[in-house]
Amino acid sequence: MSEIPTKLEKVDKKYIDKEILRAGIIAELDAINLYEQMAALAQDKNIKKMLLDIAKEEKTHVGEFQRLLLNRDREQVEELEKGKEEVRKEVGE
Repeated sequence: MSEIPTKLEKVDKKYIDKEILRAGIIAELDAINLYEQMAALAQDKNIKKMLLDIAKEEKTHVGEFQRLLLNRDREQVEELEKGKEEVRKEVGE
C-alpha cells in the first residue's frame, strides 16, 4: 500500500485542498489494486463478485476526486492533455 508522500498537516494552506484530493486518489487506487488482487485469488465466486463490485465503486471515487482536482489545478489539466497527445503520437490510441 502506498504511503501519503507528505505530512498533510505541514502543507501550505494554499495547496492543502489539492494535496488532500491527490491523497484521496492514491488511497482509492490502492483500494482498487487490493480488491482486484484479492478477487483474482478468491475461490468463492460470491466473494470474487463482491470484491470486483467494490473495486468498481472505488473507480468511481477516483473519478470524483479527479474531477474536483481538475477543477482546481489548471496545470494538471494541461499535463493530462499533453499525456494524451503523447500516447496518440507514440502508439496511436
